[in-house]
Amino acid sequence: MQWIESSVRHLFFTGKGGVGKTSLACATAVKLADAGRRVLLVSTDPASNLSHVFEASIGDGEPAAIEAVPNLDALNIDPEAAAQAYRDRVIGPARDSLPAKLVRQMEEELSGACTTEIAAFDEFTGLLTDDSLAGRYDHIVFDTAPTGHTLRLMKLPTAWNTFLETNTSGASCLGPLAGLEKQKQRYADAVQALADAEQTRVILVARPEQSALAEADRTRHELSALGIANQRLIVNGVMPDPASADPLAMAMVQRGQAAINAMPAALAALPQDSVPLQGHNLVGVASLRALLGGGVGAEVTETPLSDAPTVNVPSLREMIDQLAEPGHGLVMVMGKGGVGKTTIAAAVAVELASRGHDVHLTTTDPAAHVTQTIEGELDRLEVSRIDPDAETERYRQHILETKGKDLDDQGRALLEEDLRSPCTEEIAVFQAFSRAIREASKKFVVVDTAPTGHTLLLLDATGSYHKEVMRHAAPNTKLVTPMMRLQDAEQTKMLLVTLPETTPVLEAAQLQDDLRRAGIEPWGWVINASLAAAGPTDPLLTRRARAEVAQIEKVQRELAARTAIVPWLPEAPVGEHRLRQLADGVAAETTNN
Repeated sequence: MQWIESSVRHLFFTGKGGVGKTSLACATAVKLADAGRRVLLVSTDPASNLSHVFEASIGDGEPAAIEAVPNLDALNIDPEAAAQAYRDRVIGPARDSLPAKLVRQMEEELSGACTTEIAAFDEFTGLLTDDSLAGRYDHIVFDTAPTGHTLRLMKLPTAWNTFLETNTSGASCLGPLAGLEKQKQRYADAVQALADAEQTRVILVARPEQSALAEADRTRHELSALGIANQRLIVNGVMPDPASADPLAMAMVQRGQAAINAMPAALAALPQDSVPLQGHNLVGVASLRALLGGGVGAEVTETPLSDAPTVNVPSLREMIDQLAEPGHGLVMVMGKGGVGKTTIAAAVAVELASRGHDVHLTTTDPAAHVTQTIEGELDRLEVSRIDPDAETERYRQHILETKGKDLDDQGRALLEEDLRSPCTEEIAVFQAFSRAIREASKKFVVVDTAPTGHTLLLLDATGSYHKEVMRHAAPNTKLVTPMMRLQDAEQTKMLLVTLPETTPVLEAAQLQDDLRRAGIEPWGWVINASLAAAGPTDPLLTRRARAEVAQIEKVQRELAARTAIVPWLPEAPVGEHRLRQLADGVAAETTNN
């Protein structure tokens, strides 16, 4: 646990939803405070549950003392509240001086995920650059670091305002940056502090799973490219040697070790630690102290052992029965990175093709591994990948040759600056994505989307395109835009994929709210990799299975129009045979090969 035995002032915990960032950040803050250090714990996670973890009231805006842990204060940054305050600050002065139509357009441009990220960063930078905090705290521990997407925005050149006066495309990341002009120096100081290895360490948190480790490696690479080199890896939730002969437990050990052994070389070269899988919910200070090896109050009462729970949720095959009825259509599989979107998309596509339907399975995910998941060719199934790099370069050249052809040198330089923003990739991918949408009138098109933040930006671009087309359409012209297809429940079925854990379910619920804001109603939810559905007998896994029940019931009763569940499988669901077993909710027999 050398990440704790450090003089570094800023500790950031980052990783995909559900890997245990919050638990590790909280446990680290408690450990430092128990050692006599003055600590501020900050959550920038939109699904923050600090109050639940500490069993104490922790509000937004002002640090609150954690009475059970002397020397520890905690603070939530609410990204949605920050985004609203940010919009009010940017748009407020214009409300009385601009036409209402233009004000509404500004509000729409500042309503997307990009604005939320920037607004949260706006709040976050105050903590990094506030001199008064330096005298109050020895360490600031952050639960969730700014994304690489946000940091790339902050490092764009500074000639924003002039460009914004002339940019009318409505499809730019620079729109949300409009309110940053007066605080550029503070942001520059914050980015510099992040890159200072003496001040800042980023702790990449992953589970012992291939997808989680791959995502950690992408984060490592992206942060390294931005000059943030002081990084460390924690592999959380490592299954200990089983206390029984449960095949699920033994398979979990084997799969976890295989994933760790196969992690990318650059990630494996980082300093790293591992934390064992816990059988109880990490709630309360005693649990947090126990997580990192004892200390005062480390005793934790285990939940009494009982049989694994029984869950009554339809299988994925039963959901596919309904999807297949029209004989064609668009199926979009969405969710946070690491929840198993690619596997679920592949299982849906394979099952539809096996029933004699023509199917096109495509992905907009930069980290796609659809082909490896299918493992071979199937009749009636076409597999493709939308290459973000190729689409982005094609889009850049098109814009420079059209909108840029009559600009002077300064205007062209500013346009090229805009085209270097992270959102450009999403807008470019949209063009290829819209071609796939059109195919769905004749066959099934199954889209394995990019992680949630990227997907929402893509859909924001879709919305902008829709408004632009309708604005210039001749009267009485009958048009069907891609957004109209996405909003049509007869043509498009949105499947949200989640894990049966608190944070992934919260994140999927937030995605559902964002889709509804765009006029898109999710068709169903898929709960993936459920231990409760797998029926373990190992004591540790049985306790974890019982902890899933509340989240499964929440999805069924409160969130989803229809639900399917997929069990945690002893063997990776790769290839036609195992993907079809996954759809059935049947685990293949474990082998020792």
